[in-house]
Amino acid sequence: EDRVVGCCALKIIWSDLAEIQSLAVREGWAGRGIGRALVEACAQRARDLGLARLFTLTLEPAFFQKVGFQVVEKASLPMKVWSDCARCPKQDHCDEIAMVRSLVS
Repeated sequence: EDRVVGCCALKIIWSDLAEIQSLAVREGWAGRGIGRALVEACAQRARDLGLARLFTLTLEPAFFQKVGFQVVEKASLPMKVWSDCARCPKQDHCDEIAMVRSLVS
């Protein structure tokens, strides 16, 4: 069957940093490794580009911890990250959790 069951975006932020955005898995397809595969594909692409770190802003920290991310303070992320946040209606009461994953050993 040819249909999309998941998606994910890799947004380059800085010379050493990229963001995992819009990770989604179709309802009924969760738990099959699709999200993990999408994150790992983005991580490999980021490594291929010479990037050292990935970050995400998420409402699903348990999933991202399973794929190697750690919770960090939002303030620890570069100011360039906040350009998208400036237009968000939840800006003053954001409930997303900032997480980072190192891509270097």
